[in-house]
Parts: sequence; structure tokens; C-alpha cells
Amino acid sequence: MKTEYTTKTVGYADHLNSAGSKKEGVQPITELDPEISIEDAYDIQLYTIEQNVKSGRRITGKKIGLTSKVMQEALGVEEPDYGHLLDDMQVKNGGTIPLGRVLQPKVEGEIAFILKDDLEGPDVTIQDVLEATEVVVPALEIIDSRIKDWKITLADTVADNASSGLYLLGDIPTKIEDIDLKQVEMTLYKNGILQNTGVGTAVLGDPAKCVAWLANKLSSYGITLKAGEIILSGALSAAVEAGPGDYFSAKFSGLEEVRVSFDEYEER
Repeated sequence: MKTEYTTKTVGYADHLNSAGSKKEGVQPITELDPEISIEDAYDIQLYTIEQNVKSGRRITGKKIGLTSKVMQEALGVEEPDYGHLLDDMQVKNGGTIPLGRVLQPKVEGEIAFILKDDLEGPDVTIQDVLEATEVVVPALEIIDSRIKDWKITLADTVADNASSGLYLLGDIPTKIEDIDLKQVEMTLYKNGILQNTGVGTAVLGDPAKCVAWLANKLSSYGITLKAGEIILSGALSAAVEAGPGDYFSAKFSGLEEVRVSFDEYEER
């Protein structure tokens, strides 16, 4: 990671961090600075993660966002983005999330890769990803935004750690050779009611292609995907809003079901 950051980068990171202390979303960075670049936004993210690590938190992996054509078109981009996962962002499968931990959560179902070997770009292929993967597990990502009312552009979500919130993993690992990731079907339920469905091909045509993209993208920042890291490969369907008392489950063909619920009362 970088070791020097501009005063502007630090100021915008502090602006986003203030959402946590205020317990409410803040103004989009792109409204404060319409000229901010995607590179500037990644600097804000990396600075924030670096400060989190210095405070004792640990990087456990990465998440990939904007993998579907629909989301890319909505934000006017042609490639995904990424964020970092930290150790205290993981919740147990079947667990309950205190609403004080999130601001405006939404839930997504996806496939998580757990690596056994490092992946270092810029020339990582899908086959490299498959060979470097120890196992895959189903996952739920609870995306969240520190930007008020999710009023985001690409630069806003990148700066905000790709709108990462929390995540949970299934408990039963599956060897990569025992499943066709492109054909995995997912159904997402909220309060027992079907919300949407998705399939592995929804994320760049192949979840493993998303991980290859990430390894190659990170090479420009001098970052390598490390053995043991968890990689959330992208939502298989649209995110669904979560509120007090809501509970979610996602069923994956060939994999186990994953579940999470939210506290009934909103106490901040």
C-alpha cells in the first residue's frame, strides 16, 4: 500500500468516517469535489484501510463489486470495483446483526473463494484462479453505504470501500473441482418470500473471471491476493434492502444455505 497521502485524501476519508459517529449518511464526495478521479477514490479507500490496520484490525480478503452489466450501466462504468474485507466484518452464518452496526444495509448472495496460494497480477488467468483456490463457500454480503440515501457514483462507492459492510460465509467448504461455478443457481429470500434469483454466469460470465480481474487490477497498486484470503466474487442478483426484524436466506445449487437476520429494534 501507499505510505504517503495528500491532505485532500485524508480529509475525504475523515468525512466518510464521520458517518459512523453521526450514525447517519454523509454528503457524497463527488458533490464536494466533482473533479475527483477514480484513482483519487482508491487512494481514499487505501488510506482508510491502512489506518484500520494500524488500529489493530486485520485484512481477511477482498470483495468485488459492480460485476453485472446492469450495475455497470447504472453507474456508467465498464469494469468492476473492489474493496477490502476486515476481520471484524464477518458474522456467523445464521447470526443476528445489531442494527447499530449498519446504516442503510442491503443483502446480496454470492460465491466466496478461499485461496491456498497467492495470486499476483498482471497476467492472472481463470485457470490460475482455479489452481490457487482451496475451496469455495456460499456467502451473503451485507453492503452498506456511508453516503446518504445511497446517492453514489463510482468514485463515491470506491472511496467508501466499495460499499462494504459485513459478510458471512457458509460452513461447508466445496473443492473447486467438485462444482461448476458458472452453473450455480442462487435464490434469495427475505422474510421467507422470494426476492430474486441469479446464476454464476451473471458475474462477468464466470465467478473465477472476477477473481482474475481483481488480482490483475490490484497489481497496479502493488497488492497481491494472499493465500488464506477470502474473495467475495460478486453478487449473483440485485441487492435487497434490510430493515429491523428482517431475515434473509440464500439457497445455492450444489452448496449449502446461508442465513442472517437483523435485530427487531433499531437502537443506535
